[in-house]
Amino acid sequence: MKKNTRNVLFILLGLLAAAAGLWLLRCGADLGVVCTLPYLCIGVGCGLFGHGAGELLAARAVQGDPALQKRLEVERADERNRAIADRAKGKAFDQMTFVYGALMLTFALMQVELAAVLLLVAAYLFVEFSAVYYRCKLEKQM
Repeated sequence: MKKNTRNVLFILLGLLAAAAGLWLLRCGADLGVVCTLPYLCIGVGCGLFGHGAGELLAARAVQGDPALQKRLEVERADERNRAIADRAKGKAFDQMTFVYGALMLTFALMQVELAAVLLLVAAYLFVEFSAVYYRCKLEKQM
């Protein structure tokens, strides 16, 4: 029941955030520097609502079938599926490194506003440094 309560809370928070974003967008409030706040509220609200509703519907779909519920739990915890997911993440991360590098170079050559390029560089460096940190941490554990 605790999980269902959390999912219902996500649904309600999502609806509230999306409604607040739509209200801010409709009233046209002058927000100054944070002019993207309505769009951020709408995006986060839709994400929270979608996550909560998806989890709630998935739980209700397997609620009456314990065999299906057990099979899904075994598949979720299966080492082969975890290894496949980890390899897929690794391949995607390798591609992301080159795509973000090319995007930063393209933005710099297009003379996009410096703040946008620096934010992209900061995000890129954060991801790369966190990869190095976790690699070192995992090497010590294994």
